[in-house]
Amino acid sequence: MAHPVDVHVGKRIRQRRWLIGMTQQQLAEQVGIKFQQIQKYETGANRVSASRLWDIARTLDVPVAFFFEGIEGTEAEGDAGAMPADLMGDKEALDLVRSYYAIPENQRRRLFDLARVLSDVA
Repeated sequence: MAHPVDVHVGKRIRQRRWLIGMTQQQLAEQVGIKFQQIQKYETGANRVSASRLWDIARTLDVPVAFFFEGIEGTEAEGDAGAMPADLMGDKEALDLVRSYYAIPENQRRRLFDLARVLSDVA
């Protein structure tokens, strides 16, 4: 059985890779490994060595600490029904974030304001 830390690190690799629009194949090529290894890292089936995590962090343009963020407090705070416990693990939420940042900044600001008004009404 995979260690919870390995699973968490793998999820963070997948989240970041997905957010920047990179495929497993592209990440693997840039790190110098096979894409199947990336799959194993992302599921937590294989542990990522320190040097490999360093290479992955550089490729994904994040600090190594990024992969360990949120590991202590994996429980959702507040109303559990309002938001998934692992928001960044929710594909729909990630898709929404990616789409949001694809909108020009002035329109994005207006959309953000609209969303805040709608969430206050709900």
